[in-house]
Amino acid sequence: MKEKLTQIQDMTLEKLASISNLKELEELRVAILGKKGELTQILKGMGGLSKEERPIVGQLANEVRNAIESKIDSIKNELLAKEEEEQLKNEKIDVTIPARRKNLGSRHPMTKVIDEIKSIFIGMGYEVAEGPEVETAYYNFEALNIPKNHPARDEQDTFYVDGLLDFVLRTQTSPVQVRVMEKKDMPIKIIAPGRVYRSDEVDATHSPVFHQLEGLVIDKNITMGDLKGALSVFAKELFGEDTKVRFRPHHFPFTEPSAEMDASCFACGGKGCRVCKNSGWIEVLGCGMVHPKVLEMAGIDPKEYSGFAFGMGLERVTMQKYAITDLRLLFENDVKFLEQF
Repeated sequence: MKEKLTQIQDMTLEKLASISNLKELEELRVAILGKKGELTQILKGMGGLSKEERPIVGQLANEVRNAIESKIDSIKNELLAKEEEEQLKNEKIDVTIPARRKNLGSRHPMTKVIDEIKSIFIGMGYEVAEGPEVETAYYNFEALNIPKNHPARDEQDTFYVDGLLDFVLRTQTSPVQVRVMEKKDMPIKIIAPGRVYRSDEVDATHSPVFHQLEGLVIDKNITMGDLKGALSVFAKELFGEDTKVRFRPHHFPFTEPSAEMDASCFACGGKGCRVCKNSGWIEVLGCGMVHPKVLEMAGIDPKEYSGFAFGMGLERVTMQKYAITDLRLLFENDVKFLEQF
């Protein structure tokens, strides 16, 4: 048995000298030291030795095992170091190669205009109010003095929720004003920006989904002069200090009297150019004094309170501010176009 142990040690050390990878090393370890390995099988036969031979053979077997395990650990460490070196070599980064360019995004022109307008009105003491985009027909029409069979409903060509004629995709953000008025927390001074929906064909000036921003002020002794003053300040802040405004009579079911507000062309200063179609003026928004019926339906006494409201299409304002001629450019995500802003 002593000779057999010596042979196993010599044979194993000879084989270890030619090992080239961790897989071969593990296979040899299992073949010699594993549960069914050669050395293990010899040790199992020690029971047949005499009392005198057993400790001598046992000591020799431990020395053989320790020698083999020590050599295996040494070779394993060498192979691991070699693999790590090879991996580092293969994964080495060439710092002289030009880096990939990182394209940083920026705010969309619509976002810039919306944020600017909100900032202007917040600076004037207004709060931002929000409401649902799926509205009841009552809030979208009737509470705004647009009863059933009113021509204005046909003009807006509404998207009704399938099977529910009392629910619509809001055609304006005016329902937010009604919901705020019903709370009766006076005075009211809010703006309501958001998406609205109308069944329009997509072209250079129309889209079935667009954005509006409406404003509402309700308090005692509010007059048309307050309306003109607030909107004049807004126009100067948005388009420039030299901006002039004018108000043209108009009709809206929810305001009386009503008006359209024009601003002097920021591009030519009112002299006439392609931006303002040589008129010197740009239509900005619709406005007026809140109709007494709208106040009454919201539970507000029109004899005690009065107010004004206004609303503008944010795509239109963005197009005017940046001289954009086609509405579709705002939502087609053309990077070359958007990079200009």
